[in-house]
Amino acid sequence: MRRLALPLIALLLTALAGCAVKPGMTRDEVVSQWGRPTAELDRGGVHRLQYSHEPMGQSVVMVDLDATGRVVQSREVMNLNEFSKIDISGTTTRDDILWAFGPPAKVDGVASWKGDIWSYRWKDTQDMWFWVYFDPSGVVRRTQQGLELPLFPNIR
Repeated sequence: MRRLALPLIALLLTALAGCAVKPGMTRDEVVSQWGRPTAELDRGGVHRLQYSHEPMGQSVVMVDLDATGRVVQSREVMNLNEFSKIDISGTTTRDDILWAFGPPAKVDGVASWKGDIWSYRWKDTQDMWFWVYFDPSGVVRRTQQGLELPLFPNIR
């Protein structure tokens, strides 16, 4: 099985390379290749197409367009590099997190925290969760990551 995995991965990556979003493409070209985005947002002169596979997937791709409707950049945001950009000093809001990562996989709460906790699935070397903790006024105060444990561990 492992001998088949590498060739299959290489084939998949080659196929996806043909569908890559490249700078300069138009919105219509992106939509014709990737389909309708899960959300479209505007902020600070940037029009963003969000392609989210949450709640069950582990990928969110953001495609940013300039004022002329052409791609400026495209990137996967479910990773530590993007998560590390979240400011927990009291200036980041729900809207900022929606802009950066899209809607969460789920919204939780726990007795020891007075606000909502947004949960995002992502993939590192293992299946992971990333949590964003909001205070009652909707400001980010804490973040955390952890393993996504299987619901049904192997039973012997």
